[in-house]
Amino acid sequence: MTPEDKLASLGLTLPVAPTPVANYVPYRWAGNLLYLSGQGPRRTDGSYKPGRLGRDMTIEEGYQEARLTTLNMLAVAKAALGDLSRIEAVVKLLGMVNAEPDFGDHPKVINGCSDLLVEVLGDAGRHARSAVGMGSLPNRMAVEIEAILLIRS
Repeated sequence: MTPEDKLASLGLTLPVAPTPVANYVPYRWAGNLLYLSGQGPRRTDGSYKPGRLGRDMTIEEGYQEARLTTLNMLAVAKAALGDLSRIEAVVKLLGMVNAEPDFGDHPKVINGCSDLLVEVLGDAGRHARSAVGMGSLPNRMAVEIEAILLIRS
C-alpha cells in the first residue's frame, strides 16, 4: 500500500502545498536529503487556529494541530517528489510548540506528527526528533514543524 493509499484509508487528503509568504523556499535538496521548511497547521482557507499550549489549547488540540501540520509537510514533500513512496526515511524532525513558560508536555503535542508519519510511512516514518517550546510562533499558530527526509535515488 502506498503512502497516498494509507492516507486515503485514514480518511485524510493532502492539501495543496502551501506557498511561502516570505523570502524562502518550501524545500531544498542536498544530495539525497530533502529539507522541508517549517510548516504549520494551515487550514484549506489559509487560516490558522491561534493557540498557546498551557493557556488556551489542550494537549489533544495541540496534537491535532501537529497532525494537520504533518499533512501540510507531506503536501510539500509530494510537490517535491511526485510520489511519497520515494521517502526512504524521515531522518529528523524539529517540532516547535507555542507554549506557556510552565508548559512541559511538548513531546505529547509533537507526537501528533510522529504518530501520523509512522501511520502513513511505516518504519520509514520513524525519526530522530526534538520537541521544544517557543515564546511565540508566526500567525499565533500552536505548532511549527520542519523535517529532513532521506530520498531514494
